[in-house]
Amino acid sequence: MKQVGKILLITVALIALWQLVVTVFSLPRYIVASPWDVAQTLVKQWPLLYKNAKVTLLEILLGLVFGFSLGLCSALILMLSRRLSAVMMPLFVLSQAVPVFAIAPLLVLWFGYGMGSKVMMAVLIIYFPVTASCYDGLRNTPTQWIDLAHTLHASRWAILTRIRLPAALPSLASGLRIAVTCAPIGAIVGEWVGSAEGLGYLMLQANARMQSALVFAALLILVLMSLTLYFTTDTLLKKWIPWQKHL
Repeated sequence: MKQVGKILLITVALIALWQLVVTVFSLPRYIVASPWDVAQTLVKQWPLLYKNAKVTLLEILLGLVFGFSLGLCSALILMLSRRLSAVMMPLFVLSQAVPVFAIAPLLVLWFGYGMGSKVMMAVLIIYFPVTASCYDGLRNTPTQWIDLAHTLHASRWAILTRIRLPAALPSLASGLRIAVTCAPIGAIVGEWVGSAEGLGYLMLQANARMQSALVFAALLILVLMSLTLYFTTDTLLKKWIPWQKHL
């Protein structure tokens, strides 16, 4: 709650500074809309904003589900097979040399202007950080626990499900937090490159028409959406992993 209070205070201060800059420099509305103009646009254009926000939110959620699941499965494969790990790790590192944003036009070409290319963009952005954090958590299980399990003749499955995965939960939580933070970026970039709906598409259209108030309104909804996802995830993780509340 303290963190939320700090964010609210910072938000109020930024809005006051925003209004001050617009008033002092007499900036035209098509360059920088005032907070009051944005508030009015939020009310007047709410049906349009709500319709596009639903599309972006669905893209983010699907990207999160597929990206985190794929990252977790990849981390498990890397941990269970040293041979695959030796082959795949250099490929993972090499893949990070390719800017994900640079291949966004190709994703649109391959998956079309629909939701598929935006979900894939979100998946690609969160895949590597999730895989890396999950893999680190799985392989850093205390060796004493593994040795104790071996002395009790525990199977590999039992060691994985009852020792390695529970021990890796804090790292898995960190990976999920990173995924929640990065997924909106992937969805918006995908919409900027090519789409017919979504908040990113709406921002591009409004910007072309110099409707800065509508751009700010869409941006505000995106920020609220991202913060809600992050704090909901953070609260649930602290509840499910109470011994790691400091994370």
